[in-house]
Amino acid sequence: MESHLTHIVWDWNGTLLHDVDAMLAAVNASCAEVGLPPLTLERYRDLFCVPVPRFYARLLGRAPTDIECRAMDASFYRHYEASTKNTVLAPGAKQLLVAWQEAGLTQSLCSLAPHESLVPLVRTHGIERHFVRVDGRKNQTSTGKAEQLARHVAALNVDPHRMVVIGDALDDAVAASRAGARAVLYTGGSHSRANLMSAGVPVVDTLAEAVQAAKRLSA
Repeated sequence: MESHLTHIVWDWNGTLLHDVDAMLAAVNASCAEVGLPPLTLERYRDLFCVPVPRFYARLLGRAPTDIECRAMDASFYRHYEASTKNTVLAPGAKQLLVAWQEAGLTQSLCSLAPHESLVPLVRTHGIERHFVRVDGRKNQTSTGKAEQLARHVAALNVDPHRMVVIGDALDDAVAASRAGARAVLYTGGSHSRANLMSAGVPVVDTLAEAVQAAKRLSA
């Protein structure tokens, strides 16, 4: 299939939004809630996974209690929301979105960030108009991105074989595969390159490289 038919589904946190530092600070605040020492960025990227309770289990060395999960979640979101005003888009992100749209190609945004906070933030960065659809999480729980992406794909009414998901997490690759789409993973977010390589999909260090890889996957 030719690249001019490609539809890109972008991830938000750690992909279009360069928020890994805010994420790490919020995670470390969560760690403090249960008496854990702070993580380095390298250690965070080695341990991070979804669903989030599995990540907490890796931090604790055991399954977290419901009370611990609630406390860590509350601390994370409180600290993360406070820092979002200081986050910026990933290098070159806005230019890539503009160029893709101006080339007559389509793109959308699918994220596990809460929908009610995602949409205003996308608008704040002035990029909402470049997407044919923006979907965030609309419930309180998440077992990963697969179900969210499946709903997103159904709403788009686009052949999944035309789609390439660009994200920063192993879960993005899993979700894309289950939806019948391809994936490209970006190293600027919450996973180490070594972890991303285990997905068996292209792994890149810039979003410009991600777009080029998406074109090649659809060629």
